[in-house]
Amino acid sequence: MNTNADPNASLNPQMVFCRACGRQVHVSATSCPGCGARQIAAGESARLLLPAFLLCLVFGYLGAHRYYAGKIGTGILMLLTAGGLGIWVLIDLIMLLSGTFTDIEGRRLTRWL
Repeated sequence: MNTNADPNASLNPQMVFCRACGRQVHVSATSCPGCGARQIAAGESARLLLPAFLLCLVFGYLGAHRYYAGKIGTGILMLLTAGGLGIWVLIDLIMLLSGTFTDIEGRRLTRWL
């Protein structure tokens, strides 16, 4: 059980809980002041760019990167159309490199590692 989180702390909309230690941190904090863990910003996906990019580069025609991002439906479409005959794969590669590719929840994949 996590002893750092205060169960009696009031829920402030400007505060979120650290993913590592459970302490309350301000929503704009980039790292937890208690444990130093990096915090994921609003609109930023927990999924990483590097695996998505490599999956798209190697298995893009199968839609593997879309499965990784949680987009199962479009992953199946890519599988059935061989990645839109390669055009869809190329577009996704550009989107991944430019940081505009999103996961199933609409959050951008922004971190490489």
